[in-house]
Amino acid sequence: QVQLVESGGGLVQAGESLRLSCAASGSIGSIDAMAWYRQSPGKQRDLVAVIYSGGSPNYSDSVKGRFTISRDNAKNTVYLQMNSLKPEDTAVYYCNMRLRTSYLYRYDDYWGQGTQVTVSS
Repeated sequence: QVQLVESGGGLVQAGESLRLSCAASGSIGSIDAMAWYRQSPGKQRDLVAVIYSGGSPNYSDSVKGRFTISRDNAKNTVYLQMNSLKPEDTAVYYCNMRLRTSYLYRYDDYWGQGTQVTVSS
């Protein structure tokens, strides 16, 4: 059984910062990609940032230069540092990990429960 637990969401004003964390626990064999998605009411869930096991990050154009994704492989944790937040960043943020459990030889996608980020103008 694998569980992803997120933390760090909240209510901030435009221009402020937040840091999200997502830790995976359970029978983890190895983790390939770690990513953050976000979803606003009535909209689809979109990729915000992804970082691969080799360490190369990719960002959506809307957050490039403001958000930074990082990972701590020893802790099975991914972070999202969000600076210069804008009202349009308001959404539920979900972490996603493509990982292999210690008892299956295939990679599957796992999701966190989501954390609300609200940016007021």
